[in-house]
This record gives sequence, structure tokens and C-alpha cells, in this order.
Amino acid sequence: MNAVVLRLMLVDDHAVVREGLRAVLEDGNGFVVVAEADCGDDALRTVEAAAPDVILIDLVMPGLPVAETIRRLKQKVPTCHIVVFTSFAEDERLRDTLQAGAIGYLLKDATRDDLVSAVRAVAEGQPWFHETMRRQLVELLRGSATADPFAALTPRERNVLELIGEGLSNRRIATRLGLTEGTVKGYVSTVLEKIGVDDRTQAALYFTRANTGPTTR
Repeated sequence: MNAVVLRLMLVDDHAVVREGLRAVLEDGNGFVVVAEADCGDDALRTVEAAAPDVILIDLVMPGLPVAETIRRLKQKVPTCHIVVFTSFAEDERLRDTLQAGAIGYLLKDATRDDLVSAVRAVAEGQPWFHETMRRQLVELLRGSATADPFAALTPRERNVLELIGEGLSNRRIATRLGLTEGTVKGYVSTVLEKIGVDDRTQAALYFTRANTGPTTR
């Protein structure tokens, strides 16, 4: 059986970065770079024709704000998944890109294995965060929280939230809990509503916050 080749788009204003990413990602990993862009406007012009499965985009580029670029890319190709690829983390920009639709965050000093793992995970719609960014995003969510609705979840809903936090898809959650995939989808919708988040990415971060408690270092 032939493996599915994932279609990637690279958006970065530095050609050398795009060249390096292409060299790593196309090196026998089952990825093909179908488009490159050096700014948000260029990406928006070409994304529909390219129809990528995953877009890797730099957090800081000239022109259109990256969060707005992400929002528009998702409008043009709703099925694509987006990884923010950056040299550093800025709290406000990270929060904005998360809200805009990004589900992965990767630092540019990440290892080859991390890069490949991140692309594979987000291609399946699963959140993937560099550890440093994960801690920052948890703190951002903690800072904006006013009440903890975790106690309002039923035991089964907590099970589902925990497995979302582990990065499992609905199908894998269904297998783990002995439920149908349709039933799991219903639980996921209920959990998202109860904890007041919009998507699985935010739910995973919420679970991490609820599970770890206040940061001690």
C-alpha cells in the first residue's frame, strides 16, 4: 500500500530558512513542498491552488500580521493545518495565532525529529507545541481564567478531556474508551462548551493547566 504524501506550504521571508525546511522535510519523510511564500499576501494569493495539508509559517514577517494571515488562510483552505515556526515566542502573538487557527508551535532551533513529528501531528489535526511554548500558552490561559469549570465535568467527560490532552484523535479515544466515534464527538462538543474553549487545541492546553496546577518555578 502506498503511503499518503503530505502536501506542505512554507511561509517565511528568509529564503535560506525555506530552503533548509524543504531539505529536511523532503528527505524521505513522506512530505512534498508544493508552495513557498515570502510574506502573508503571497501565501494568500497561492494557497488555494497549492491546496496544502500543512502550512509552516513564520511568526514575524513584514506586511500583514501573521494572526490575520492565518485566519485568512484557514478561510481559503479550511482543511489545512497550520504550524507557527519561529525564533522566539511573544505572548500576545502566540495567543492571537492560536485564536486565529494555528494548532502547532515550533521553535527554529528544534531538532529534525521534532520538526517531522510536529508536521505529522498537525496533519492529523492534533495539537503540537514546543515545550517552551506549551508552558507559555498554559500561563496565558491561566492568566485569563476566572473560574474553573473542570469540576462540572462528568467522570466520562474528564476521561475524554484527558485523552484530548494526550493528543488522541476521536477515533483513538473511541477505541480507548470502548465507545463509538459518534459518541465521542458528542462528548468532545460538550466538553468544549463546558470548559469554555473553541477547539481541541485550547482544550488540550486547558487540561494541562488543570492537571498541573500553578507553576512552581
